[in-house]
Amino acid sequence: MRVSRRVSSRALWRDHDFRKLWAGQTASQFGAQSSQVILPLLAVVALHAGAGQLGALRAVQQVPILLFSLFVGVWVDRRRSRTVMVLADFGRAAALAVIPVAYLLGVLSLPVLLAVGFVVGVLSVCFDVGYQASLVRLVDRDRLAQGNSALEGSRSAAQVGGPALGGAMVSLLSAPVSVVVSGLFFVLSALSIRRIRRGEAAPRGVEPSARMGRQIREGLQLVFKDPSLRAVGIASGIFQFSFAALMTVYLVFLPRTLHLSGAAVGLVLAAMGPGALLGSLLAARLPGRFGYGTVMVASAALADGVMLCVPAVHGSSAVTVALLMAVNFVFGVFGQLVDVTVMTVRQAVTPVRIQGRVVATINFVGMGLTPLGSLLGGWLAGQWGLRTGLLVTAAALALSPLFMASSPLARLGKSLPLTVRN
Repeated sequence: MRVSRRVSSRALWRDHDFRKLWAGQTASQFGAQSSQVILPLLAVVALHAGAGQLGALRAVQQVPILLFSLFVGVWVDRRRSRTVMVLADFGRAAALAVIPVAYLLGVLSLPVLLAVGFVVGVLSVCFDVGYQASLVRLVDRDRLAQGNSALEGSRSAAQVGGPALGGAMVSLLSAPVSVVVSGLFFVLSALSIRRIRRGEAAPRGVEPSARMGRQIREGLQLVFKDPSLRAVGIASGIFQFSFAALMTVYLVFLPRTLHLSGAAVGLVLAAMGPGALLGSLLAARLPGRFGYGTVMVASAALADGVMLCVPAVHGSSAVTVALLMAVNFVFGVFGQLVDVTVMTVRQAVTPVRIQGRVVATINFVGMGLTPLGSLLGGWLAGQWGLRTGLLVTAAALALSPLFMASSPLARLGKSLPLTVRN
């Protein structure tokens, strides 16, 4: 089937198909992020789970990245990415529907949450690889920064707005009902993506009959041979491991040490949303003005460094909430700058035909350690206390910008690097 001309001359926001991709990806990210908070809160509130059990639940949600990313990358490169996304959305909605049914039947337990969290995690891997490959198949190279700014702005906003929404829904509607609402986001996403009219063909050069192992190896070799892609993977791994540990402690620290209500926790986390939106706007402009390397390193240092303020916070007053919101706002701004800039560089360097495998490889390397990070966060909280555990994990975040400063990423200029030949 002949694929229609890509968007190049007209603004992305005037294009029907890009808007549907953006709307679907936004709804899906809100569903994913809200469920990642609703399930732990359900475990803590309804099942009285401790820090160790909470760490296990978060690890189960994240371990599919380690187990399945490389296989999903090959699968996406062989198929239409939009079909992968739609199936993943409907599957996650069905999996979450198990929880309210189990609650009504009186059989809801931690093993049920672990099973649902694992299934949702597997399908989230499929969707995330799919949407990152889909953008490259939909728009031209000179529109990647603008497209990533929009998509990653939504993702970063959902990383906070989703948890904030999840916390608020648990407080107002009860956890089982909140799970249902979270599942509806996935249904909305699938319906939006299905309305994309522009045809999609698999990238040229993909051999469906080739052995999966050989195709996985091709993606791994490209990432580890190219200096920029290799640096992206390592820096991402350091950050994601430390951030997973920090968030495990953070989600317990706010209600149990600072005694914040569910609504206050949601408000604190929601502050990253406006920051991420501002960061997404800046990400479309600053790299071209100051250089991709400068923006990446400086933004990572500011985003990760500000989290060191959190362990010093005491009390549950309005001042405490305002201070935490300010910290999260700054983290949202500069964290978003890093995300969009890194993704644009990665997409520009990678040939279209292997985008899915490169995304999956970097996710595998970068996020595959997050289950261990979550378990470490739970262990630190149990052994050293919440405040000390939070300080240690926040300090570990600073290792990522330190590595980036010494890597080839820091030397990138104002123009995107050329595509790797392979």
